[in-house]
Amino acid sequence: MYYVDFEKGCSPSELVVKERESYKLPDNMVKVAVNAFGVNRADTLQRQGHYPAPQGESPILGLEVAGTVTEVASGITNVKEGDRVFGLVAGGGYATEAIVNPSHLMAIPQGMPFVEAAGLAEVFLTAFQCLRSIAHVKPAQHALIHGGASGVGLAATQLCRYWGVHSAVTASAQEKLNLCQENGAELLINYKKHSFADEIKREWPEGIDMVLDMVGGDYLNKNLSVIKQDGIIVNLAMLAGRYADNLDMALLLGKRATITGTTLRNRSDGYKANLISDFATVCLPAFETGELVVNLDTHYNIKDISQPHARLEANDTKGKIVVSW
Repeated sequence: MYYVDFEKGCSPSELVVKERESYKLPDNMVKVAVNAFGVNRADTLQRQGHYPAPQGESPILGLEVAGTVTEVASGITNVKEGDRVFGLVAGGGYATEAIVNPSHLMAIPQGMPFVEAAGLAEVFLTAFQCLRSIAHVKPAQHALIHGGASGVGLAATQLCRYWGVHSAVTASAQEKLNLCQENGAELLINYKKHSFADEIKREWPEGIDMVLDMVGGDYLNKNLSVIKQDGIIVNLAMLAGRYADNLDMALLLGKRATITGTTLRNRSDGYKANLISDFATVCLPAFETGELVVNLDTHYNIKDISQPHARLEANDTKGKIVVSW
């Protein structure tokens, strides 16, 4: 098998493809021949040395794969050899083989190519987790989505449209905002030209029910200023750095607001299995009807593996980047 190797702290150009012996299949697991994998910010952080793999998981980069099941441990009945599947791994996605928990796999929707399926799981499951499992958004409510043109942002915007939730998004350029609008965003805010808090207050003076924030920093109190009473702010990244500004406790208490943080990679196998089962039931059929779609920015060949990392670090993407072998 082949895999992408790296030295902690290396540059994107130093990623290299190496060869090693094939995996032996553990009990209760399945082996997938990986056709394509998604690239995520977590991968760039791991390469930089800031986000190590959870204990006991593969140190190889990669959190999502799409391919064909080639081997199944005894007793497993929900997948079989030859199935076209996609899903989550806690590590090891940048390889031609992956060992996967069968409850973390889903059948690729009819007609969807591997390269699209490779960009589905991480962003849509993250968005689904934030909106449904944590914030419990309901039809006709209002959501503010920062990083609107990111993979998670676009997935969250689509889910809002699918569920009848009004969405506002922030992005850095009109081209990105146009893409957000195509995915269902109703209020478009260029954060480089306008204060998102001022725009929200003018257009939606009643406020926001939930905020999906991957920025942090000085967005914290601005988010609180536009949240409704009993609203929730879900933080899932820290693009503005590790520390946020001084928390305005008066705003927090006056709004009775909830500020929470979430990740997906280090969740338990059972949590991921339940999340995937819920998502597959509620949302997966919509990919066959076209009500939900995977936003692909670029599809790269493995020989160009350095480019996805460089582009993510430059914030130069709109949607998902995937790589195929």
